[in-house]
Amino acid sequence: MVKFLKYIRGYLRIRVWGFSPERFMNLCSNKGILLWDIVREGESYYMYISLKGFWELRPIAKKTGTRVAVLNRYGLPFSLPGLMKRKVFVLGLFLAVAFWILSSFYIWDIEITGNYQITEDVFQDFLEQNQVSIGMKRQDLDIEELEKQIRRSFPQVTWASARLDGTKLLIDIKENDAPIIIQEPDTTPGSDLVAEYDGVIVAMIVRSGVPKVAIGDSVEQGAVLVEGRIPVYNEDTTVREYQYVDADADILLEHSAEFTARLPFDHIEKEYVGREKKSWYLKVGDQIWKLPQESPFLVYDSVIRESRPQVLDKLSIPVFWGEVTYREYQNVEYLYTLEEAKNLLNQKLMVFLADLEEKGVQIIEKNVKIEKDDTSWVLKGEFLVREPVRMSSETVRDDTEETDENE
Repeated sequence: MVKFLKYIRGYLRIRVWGFSPERFMNLCSNKGILLWDIVREGESYYMYISLKGFWELRPIAKKTGTRVAVLNRYGLPFSLPGLMKRKVFVLGLFLAVAFWILSSFYIWDIEITGNYQITEDVFQDFLEQNQVSIGMKRQDLDIEELEKQIRRSFPQVTWASARLDGTKLLIDIKENDAPIIIQEPDTTPGSDLVAEYDGVIVAMIVRSGVPKVAIGDSVEQGAVLVEGRIPVYNEDTTVREYQYVDADADILLEHSAEFTARLPFDHIEKEYVGREKKSWYLKVGDQIWKLPQESPFLVYDSVIRESRPQVLDKLSIPVFWGEVTYREYQNVEYLYTLEEAKNLLNQKLMVFLADLEEKGVQIIEKNVKIEKDDTSWVLKGEFLVREPVRMSSETVRDDTEETDENE
């Protein structure tokens, strides 16, 4: 802060020599004239003095028989006259300051945090309906009313806060993250565990329900493995009624699985011809102006480099400019070699096997081969797997039970 004040007022670096420089400095101290960074070199003293203090030195120098020479000038009083001669620079500086001041009266960016259930698009639509948008005046925004409207419009929002940080509107919300409790019905229609494939039962642990098969049994697709209907017997071993539960068991079903992947013999690749053209654009908010407008080549892709001045970034003003490089290419047809085909088909196979592993499927045996037909390479895989049974269906009730219940 002290350095800034010195710069605003202006100061000098001077050389003092003559009859009595020491008495000269003492008299300056008595008169309240500040001298700093004093250095002695031979019979001369070098020091800094304020511009105002320099104009008071004449009687002191005359009285002490010393001489004073100005070596350097610093500060705004010496820089300003030179700047005033550069009219274009001064005009640009004035416009930049005016633009900075004018921009500070508007909102140029809106940042929303804490929204997980409410999407950005839904929240942006809400803001538009409440006349809150980029480019609006800060004074037209009612923070308290906006917070109330957020809580009214979104029941899942338990807390909302909005504030202005420079030209940016910061909206922070908190959604209700308490778990939704679903009341379980006291009764259940019951469900069975059924086989999803033809196979053999290799492991079975039943927790609820009635097992209909045993380890080592061969089953068909759709067969009931564990039934959710539990009989309740009378003393004479006759069935009095049935209770219905959701069948629950750990069952491993060994069955065969197949996988097929195809890869056409030929494919298209980009081949760049070496020709490039550039264009530039200016983006203000959602509006974009490009120079030139027309497409440079028949077939091309583009690389975009976008930036904006740091001042506009700090002010959150949505003004960007960028450079677009268009690169011309040709679509060239190539044939896959056997090695390339193997690598690509094996990648598809790896994805399939990873998906099985994620589902808890154990691979016991596998047989994979790559062939080709008239148009493509073909990978065929046959697997013997052990897969947990997860498929369930509602337990079927017979007509006699429904009649008894109605009576």
